[in-house]
Amino acid sequence: MNKQDLIDLMASSAGITKVSAEKALNTVTESIIGTLKGKGKVSIAGFGSFETSERAAREGINPQTLNRISIKASTVPKFKASKALK
Repeated sequence: MNKQDLIDLMASSAGITKVSAEKALNTVTESIIGTLKGKGKVSIAGFGSFETSERAAREGINPQTLNRISIKASTVPKFKASKALK
């Protein structure tokens, strides 16, 4: 299922227009992204939770040249499924 399929499903099951369903979906995704950028956590009961994690700087190897490279520290998003979803 892609984004358009989800919008179609939301519109038909909620009895709203596709434009309204797309606005609702965009609002949800933008809200989750904004909260994660602010280092927050989003929990949706029965679905799961989104949060960020800090990944430390490390050294890796370029598989083509076998040269060592340094990989910068970064913040990555994580999703943990709820028991109901599992």
